[in-house]
Amino acid sequence: MTVHLEVAEGVGTLRLDRPPMNALDVATQDRLKELAEEITRREDVRAVVIFGGEKVFAAGADIKEMQAMDHTAMVLRARALQDSFTAVARIPKPVVAAVTGYALGGGCELALCADFRIAGENAKLGQPEILLGLIPGAGGTQRLARLIGPSKAKDLIFTGRQVKADEALALGLVDRVVPAAEVYEQAHAWAAKLAKGPAIALRAAKEAVDTGLETDIDTGLAVERNWFAGLFATEDRERGMRSFVEDGPGKAKFL
Repeated sequence: MTVHLEVAEGVGTLRLDRPPMNALDVATQDRLKELAEEITRREDVRAVVIFGGEKVFAAGADIKEMQAMDHTAMVLRARALQDSFTAVARIPKPVVAAVTGYALGGGCELALCADFRIAGENAKLGQPEILLGLIPGAGGTQRLARLIGPSKAKDLIFTGRQVKADEALALGLVDRVVPAAEVYEQAHAWAAKLAKGPAIALRAAKEAVDTGLETDIDTGLAVERNWFAGLFATEDRERGMRSFVEDGPGKAKFL
C-alpha cells in the first residue's frame, strides 16, 4: 500500500509511502480516499497527522501516468481525483499536515486539505501545473485562493514557482516553520493535544468555519447557531461547564 494509517493515543498518522518522491498516482489517490473515510468513521481516531516522511511530503502527481491519459480518460478521472482530496478535507476532526521537503502540485493540494500546516525549514511548496500546460486539478485553484487570497494564489498558479518555507509562512500558506527533524514531532503534539479535547465540539467548530467560508454569512451563522445550541445536549458540554464552575477554566478532561 502507498498510504498507511497508524493510530496511537487518539492520533491517526496518514503516512504517504511511495518512494522516492511520494508521487500521487491513481492508486494512491484512491487509497487516500479510502483511509479518509475510515478515519471519519473511527471513534478511536480523534485527530490526524498527514506525513510524507523525513525527506519529502509529496512532489506531485505521477506525471508519467498522467501523460498516458487522453482527454476522455481524464474526463472520467478528474472527479475521482478531486473526490479523494475532498474526502481528506472533510474529515470531521482536526487535521495537521507535517510538511518536509517538496510539497508540489498534488502534494501542495493535499497539504491545503489540512486545518493546520507545520513545515520544515527545508520545505518547498508550489503549484507548478502551469509549466505542464495545465492548472491545478485537485482543489488548488479553490483551496489556495481561500487560504491566502486570490492575488497571491494567482501569482503562485500563474508562475508555477516554488516558495521556500519562510515565504510560505509569510504568505499564510503554512502556519509554523520548524527544523526539519522536528516537523512530525510538533505536528503529532498539535494533534495529540486536540485529541484530548471535546470531539463533537471540535467537529462542530470545523464544520462551522468550513461551511462559512463556502457560503454567505447568514448561512454560516445559521450553521454556527444550530451547532452551538445542539452542543448543549452533549456530555462534553456538561463536563466542561461543571469543571469550569468547580475547578476553574481549562481543567476539564473529556472522554
